Amino acid sequence: MMISVDDKKYVMNTYSRYPITLVEGKGTKVWDDKGNVYLDFVAGIAVNSLGHCHPALVDAIKNQSEKLIHSSNLYWNENQIQLAKIIAENSFGNKVFFANSGAEANEGAIKLARKYASLKYGEKRYKVISAKNSFHGRTFGALTATGQEKYHKGFGPLLSGFKYVPFNDIDALYEAIDDEVCAIMLEVVQGEGGIHEAIPEYIKAAREICDENDILFIIDEVQTGIGRTGKLFGYEHYGITPDIMTLAKGLGGGFPIGAIVAKEDKAVFQPGDHASTFGGNPLACAAGIAVMNEITKEGFLDSVAQKGEYFRRKLKNLKEKYSVIKEVRGKGLMIGCQMDMEEASDIVTKAMEKGLLINCISHNVLRFVPPLTVTEEEIDTALIILEDVLCEMGF
Repeated sequence: MMISVDDKKYVMNTYSRYPITLVEGKGTKVWDDKGNVYLDFVAGIAVNSLGHCHPALVDAIKNQSEKLIHSSNLYWNENQIQLAKIIAENSFGNKVFFANSGAEANEGAIKLARKYASLKYGEKRYKVISAKNSFHGRTFGALTATGQEKYHKGFGPLLSGFKYVPFNDIDALYEAIDDEVCAIMLEVVQGEGGIHEAIPEYIKAAREICDENDILFIIDEVQTGIGRTGKLFGYEHYGITPDIMTLAKGLGGGFPIGAIVAKEDKAVFQPGDHASTFGGNPLACAAGIAVMNEITKEGFLDSVAQKGEYFRRKLKNLKEKYSVIKEVRGKGLMIGCQMDMEEASDIVTKAMEKGLLINCISHNVLRFVPPLTVTEEEIDTALIILEDVLCEMGF
């Protein structure tokens, strides 16, 4: 079925979309409704962790859909229990709450931190410190936690109880602490903010500050989690553990799911404190189990780390040839390529015309977040296309 311009009028205008309609995917490739094939290095924005239509994921969804799709959290379901166990056994946390998205997970994490502080100290501790240039979602609490003014415009007044500090500024973290703060909320790699990595000293200082002041350390792993950085969770690069972690994106491999993971003594929610009608339903959790089983197989994460190193090395080689490439950064298969230009969206468009899907963040940073199953040969192909674009644009 070809979608006409007239058909599109029924969809709310919230996205600046590229003029292609995707209809099929397999592995790292997708096809549009005109039969054109693309190498997909967007992967649903770091969502399709196993690529498109991975057999294990397809089988899990198909088999579960024939048994039980939804039952509500008035009852137990075995998939939810099993997925929570897998996450707990592979992380610092031993309590998991399931939601449907990263924004929902972050909303719940903020509520959990406030609930913990309220039980211990009363209502006086409620503020959350987050970083400038961060991104935590577009629902109201997550939007307020997001330290980027461009996302706030037109939605004020925002919620009270949030402070923003410069990313990687340890002194600013210390200065922001007072007796009203209940949590520090950070990304270890700022994804939407331009693929900026936290320095180890910063994350360690945040952990120390939280310990010294009995406040909670929340790490938003919505984009960095589930193998994206070459480790199962991004915090593992830093030698610390948070009190709360949020997950989504890659956890379902394309099926909507989010999660809050917490240490048992910080998981203070009681019945009635928080809920989600669809959260942790049997179908979503079947997808999550399939993804986690694949990603935790021996050698999988080592392969992601190796391919990430290969990709960054090749991009840095390209940087030596093209001065328009200002910086290459990232971890694992979460890579940013900052261009020495005000706006790099034309590069994205021209790459798409040649069969490569990437996207642009922070105006001039090309983001590469391919499926974790991408091959070195596919990385080479993507780089050939990128170089062709740079040559044609006269760089």
